[in-house]
Amino acid sequence: MPVSSTPSEPVRVVVVVGSARDGRLAPDIARWLADRTDRRDDLVTDVVDLADTPLPASLVPDAPQTVALRPRLAAADAFVFIVPEYNRSIPGPLKTLIDSFNAEWEAKPVAFVGYGLGLAGGVRAVEHLRQVFAEFHCVGVKDTVSFPRVLEHYDAEGRFPADAEAAAAAAKVMLDQLVWWGRVLRDAKRQGPYGA
Repeated sequence: MPVSSTPSEPVRVVVVVGSARDGRLAPDIARWLADRTDRRDDLVTDVVDLADTPLPASLVPDAPQTVALRPRLAAADAFVFIVPEYNRSIPGPLKTLIDSFNAEWEAKPVAFVGYGLGLAGGVRAVEHLRQVFAEFHCVGVKDTVSFPRVLEHYDAEGRFPADAEAAAAAAKVMLDQLVWWGRVLRDAKRQGPYGA
């Protein structure tokens, strides 16, 4: 019988930087989040930046870029998506990334850090992603981190986030849920393949 993971076995999380636009703010947010995850003993972090890993719009499964990225996503126990809200939804390259894979997402937990220039703070993009990932039988963790009016989250020296304590507290709640689901689903799949 397969052995369950122990509480000391870290959850492997892939943080996806979900924008590839010039002038994007997603890398600042991803650096902040990776700093939070790196401080935890229960997480091991890999950052996938869409700007560094462009995928073909044709969704060809054996395209070199897709083949190169597949093992990193497959090795993940969980995902966090840094997602801006563009025109009430998600960036096109992020949807291409998602649609380029299938089994790599299946039955894993996903968490979301949303941001936007307006008051919505990426909420509509996050809700769109929840629907998309439900198709892959993913578990979307309930709590998210949101940065409405994101430019106001930089301090006078350009550091992000200006209110580091509040942002860290929100991230902790989200990451605690992600770790719990990551362990539960990883253990369940070790007992047998999903859907079997």
